[in-house]
Amino acid sequence: MSRSVIVLPDDSARPIVDAIDNAKKSLRIKMFLFSDPTLLKAVIGAHRRGVDVRIMLNPARRSGEEENEGTRRQLSAAGIEVIDSNPAFDVTHEKSMVVDGEAAYVKSLNWQTKNLTETRDYAIVTKDQDEVAEIIECFEADWARARFTPGDRSRLVWCVGNGRQRIGQLIDEARHSLWLQNERYQDPVIIEHIVRAKERGVHVHVMARPPHKLKRDKLVEGVSGLRILRDVGIRIHKLKHVKLHAKVLLADAERTIIGSINLAPGSFDSRRELAIEVRDKHVVDRIHDVLKNDWKHSRPLDLSDQGLLAELEGYDENVVEDLALDAGEQKRNG
Repeated sequence: MSRSVIVLPDDSARPIVDAIDNAKKSLRIKMFLFSDPTLLKAVIGAHRRGVDVRIMLNPARRSGEEENEGTRRQLSAAGIEVIDSNPAFDVTHEKSMVVDGEAAYVKSLNWQTKNLTETRDYAIVTKDQDEVAEIIECFEADWARARFTPGDRSRLVWCVGNGRQRIGQLIDEARHSLWLQNERYQDPVIIEHIVRAKERGVHVHVMARPPHKLKRDKLVEGVSGLRILRDVGIRIHKLKHVKLHAKVLLADAERTIIGSINLAPGSFDSRRELAIEVRDKHVVDRIHDVLKNDWKHSRPLDLSDQGLLAELEGYDENVVEDLALDAGEQKRNG
């Protein structure tokens, strides 16, 4: 089988640690956030036994917050080559690893302990040599600060690049069912594609983070996107048993796209992102089972004016103005 799936937190960090421990020649790692001590120990251990380890870390969030400096110092002190990710992008949000030039890991999860133990996340492992070669080509281009343009030949889903087109195409080709897990539903083009799917009779299930979990500067776009979907009759739920960090779409229980891409303009237009489309039945079947179970252990998001006022009270003092809510609704219905 050329592809397999890791589901977090169900499968734990063990498959990733084992891959690092079994590396014989090389590790290429590109990561948005890296702080988990077990993975850090494994990477340093690989370097000490002679594996060629190269790592690119995103230097800072758009807010300027630097979260990788401690890890970078430890990696550099161990003699590992570690550099900032490509400055051509606002942020490198890609989370990938290539082992020995033979297997690539395309992930939604950061290498933070919470993404290994608390959040719903996924990683696809591919041994398809064309896909592995494409990820290596991008890694080497970003390492050298060179241009990477896979174009029409691309086997993978890239941002900046073909991300919006490929995700829109998957949504448009859904015939019966569409399942989505994503933190943010903000991109108007993708929202339009989801609405069209609903209108042509596709059963759409959306799982999202509750509004109070959104960053304040993303609240307006995030809530607006969800309310548009709700207004056309799409069911929107929040998870109860795990936190949502995944970025996955599943169409007709036949095709899935998994990776780092949030459904937001910034992800498509200014960030380095990577996702992969998979049709392997054993992978798709497991993802379908996880999504159905997550839906079972979820509850509807209350996106009414009253519900938003109650949820966001104390979170955003300007919520009435920012979201154009009817503040009197709560009093009338209270």
